[in-house]
Amino acid sequence: QEQVVESGGGLVQAGGSLRLSCTVSGSISRTNAMGWSRQAPGKPREVVAVITSGGATNHADSVKGRFTISRDNAKNTVYLQMNSLKPEDTGRYFCQAVRPGGVDWGQGTQVTVNS
Repeated sequence: QEQVVESGGGLVQAGGSLRLSCTVSGSISRTNAMGWSRQAPGKPREVVAVITSGGATNHADSVKGRFTISRDNAKNTVYLQMNSLKPEDTGRYFCQAVRPGGVDWGQGTQVTVNS
């Protein structure tokens, strides 16, 4: 099991940017994929972006062109660059590490976008 720790959330005005970071206790090169999900109050958790061990990425339609997931294997860290933020992006953002044996989740970091 990996320890997953997110950081970088905060309060931002609409149109602003934030960069979330996710650090894994072990080597992220051992994971099959890393991803970011988010959950707004009263709504189900949704996958925002995923990056495979080979570097292939996939972003939800709602964030395409605004969010970018990337990884730095040397730092065991995955990033989510969020630009042109909208109030509907508000929520708790969770990082997940997909291993052959299961999925490890972090505690999340809160992102609040004011209009």
